[in-house]
Amino acid sequence: MTARPRPPAHPAWPHTGLDATDHVPTPLRQFVLKVHGRCNLDCTYCYLYRGQDSGWRDRPARTDARTMDRAAARIAEHVRAHGLDHVRVELHGGEPLLTGPAPVRAYARAVRLAVPEGCRVTATVQTNGTRLTERALEQLTEDGIRVGLSLDGGRAAHNGRRVDHAGRPAWPAALATARRLAAHPDVYAGILCTVDLAADPLDVYHSLLELAPPRLDLLLPHANWDRPPTGLRGGRPGRHRPAPTPYGDWLATVFDAWWDGGRPRTRVRLFQEIAALLLGSPGAAEAVGLSPVAAVVVETDGTIEQVDSLRSAYRGAAETGLDVFRHSFDTVLRHPGVTARQLGERALAAECRACPVVRVCGGGNYVHRYAPGSGFRHPSVYCADLERLIRHAARRLEHTVRTGA
Repeated sequence: MTARPRPPAHPAWPHTGLDATDHVPTPLRQFVLKVHGRCNLDCTYCYLYRGQDSGWRDRPARTDARTMDRAAARIAEHVRAHGLDHVRVELHGGEPLLTGPAPVRAYARAVRLAVPEGCRVTATVQTNGTRLTERALEQLTEDGIRVGLSLDGGRAAHNGRRVDHAGRPAWPAALATARRLAAHPDVYAGILCTVDLAADPLDVYHSLLELAPPRLDLLLPHANWDRPPTGLRGGRPGRHRPAPTPYGDWLATVFDAWWDGGRPRTRVRLFQEIAALLLGSPGAAEAVGLSPVAAVVVETDGTIEQVDSLRSAYRGAAETGLDVFRHSFDTVLRHPGVTARQLGERALAAECRACPVVRVCGGGNYVHRYAPGSGFRHPSVYCADLERLIRHAARRLEHTVRTGA
């Protein structure tokens, strides 16, 4: 008999000492549904398949029909319990199109059939672009499934680290997919791109615009105080750590190109969120702002987990001990890790609460606050970079409001 894996050794916060007695949970509205648990690429920086959390090896490669139906029923149960009129399902992997579009379509259909009438389901599949043929795109379009693409930039030179298990570049197939999606803007969800300091920011930005995505998500690499990102020091968490701010500088350069570009067809989510928050509007992004996180993951075996990015912190960080066969999604809302991400400013470190940009920064991505032992109640390891970007955006916004230029 195979030994059951030991439960993770969670850090002190939020797993002990979390005070949320008066917290009213925010219902879940985003369901990340794993279609396939393996990937045909072997990207050199992948935190999921090259990181310290190898829990994916213990799960089935594919999600079967029984698990799909049960997850769909749990989503419908949650929708009815909270009177939701709209939910999002993100069909993920691994590479969700590894066995073609049929499983992706089946999962989306299961959810749409299960939820009560009057609840709209937005379905998106996130792909590396190597398996999206013209026929597959047609089939996804038939089911109203939008397609998001993951790239490191719009040129071959930007994507050198995205290779398959034989070391062959993924770029030619990904470029063909980008062009295919540009010809079908009704199903093109956009591009996810992780910041790479080695790449020229303006070249990356303009090359991605050439691929005509409706939206661009610029993401900071997942890192923390134990495993700091390239160009920054880890060690003891603290807001006032030495400059420089290479990621803030990189993003500020792109911000200027975006801000000065008039009204580009491509929306840059991070910049739009920062501008909205500076103007006092509520945010809706995980990377900045204080809005409660309302997302959850269902793995290929029906296990319910927190977002995948937590795996970059320590083994088992995303685990909840719950699954769709025995537990409702309301049970997930009582998990300390989920509660902590819905508490807003109350969940932040004292340094963050005292910071003048806290309502825009929001402490940064929760995952980037981790330090071994003590947990997630620290400033982001990107603290200075975020402050650099936010203050730069605020100056540009103030100048525009004052001068109209």
